[in-house]
Amino acid sequence: MPKKTALYSVHEQLGAKIVEFGGYLMPVQYESIVDEHKQVRTSVGMFDVSHMGEFLVSGSGAEAFLNHLTVNDVVKLTPGQAQYTVICYPDGGIVDDLLIYKYETHFMMVVNAANIAKDWEWIAERKQGDVTLENRSDGITLLAIQGPDSRDVLQKIVPSDLAQLKFYRFFEGEIVGIPATISRTGYTGELGYEVYIDAERSEHLWENIIDAGRECDLKPVGLGARDTLRLEAGLCLYGNDLDESTNPIEAGLGWITNLHKDDFIGLEALRKVQEEGPERKLVGFEIMGRGIPRHGYPITFSGNEIGIVTSGTQSPMLEKGIGMGYVPPEYVNPGTTFNIKVRNREIPAKVVEMPFYTSQSNF
Repeated sequence: MPKKTALYSVHEQLGAKIVEFGGYLMPVQYESIVDEHKQVRTSVGMFDVSHMGEFLVSGSGAEAFLNHLTVNDVVKLTPGQAQYTVICYPDGGIVDDLLIYKYETHFMMVVNAANIAKDWEWIAERKQGDVTLENRSDGITLLAIQGPDSRDVLQKIVPSDLAQLKFYRFFEGEIVGIPATISRTGYTGELGYEVYIDAERSEHLWENIIDAGRECDLKPVGLGARDTLRLEAGLCLYGNDLDESTNPIEAGLGWITNLHKDDFIGLEALRKVQEEGPERKLVGFEIMGRGIPRHGYPITFSGNEIGIVTSGTQSPMLEKGIGMGYVPPEYVNPGTTFNIKVRNREIPAKVVEMPFYTSQSNF
């Protein structure tokens, strides 16, 4: 049976279209996906993303353990800092992409909803040293407030000065009297914040953020717009652009992969990929003409299939089809053209640099 977040009844009352996603019943949209998308781009929207998983890692060996487990350099983190990273299999394939938060006394891993059980098993089986693991996924509510007006909305109910919170930083404080972790990361390409609280106070927090956002016409936003927003921002989605068959080098995540670390799971395989060069790379493309690329559509050149679309949509802001896919290295330079096979029609597409859309707000 799929799970429900603590805010499930709120989404029902708002008339949201509910779908199963990552083992949870989640709101995909409340009104129009395009309208919700533009709401985040131009003002502010709020997402219930409580389906994400949270693992607490503590003990004197926590830092060394996480550094061995992930590709990024956990040792560089200072308390109050977050880090984007991935966990790899020994062959370099990706177990999951995630965030690591460093607190004064412990770490928190934030993992993808569909991977909670798989990740927990993988991590627990490899625990070594003085390390304590706690799966808090079912007890935490996570709200993401995203958009150029997000700071103005949250500042009304957060005592701390949010203007001082830098990108990929967080603090522990209070919001409407509720102990919370408030971070500044995001998955939309806009200014945005995440609020983590114990699930018992979820509806109280939701209502207070809605009230604080009335001047800015804050609206709830579903997973449909979350997907189109992240794609316009050129951000990967596990299960589409990343999975066990892809490695971080070919996925364009070499910038978070520290091949100079002494050791981490998958290091030897990834060093080999780096030395020999990846056989394919993830690129962004835009459709030249009419057509919407979708996950699984073939990418062709001169009638031959050269790759597969991993993510695709009609961009609400650019009003054209955009997508990502893996292609051989000779097709990755911006301006390179190939075709996307859409319902037996081959539609021309052009490689472009990502992000597809850059926020107009200065954040």
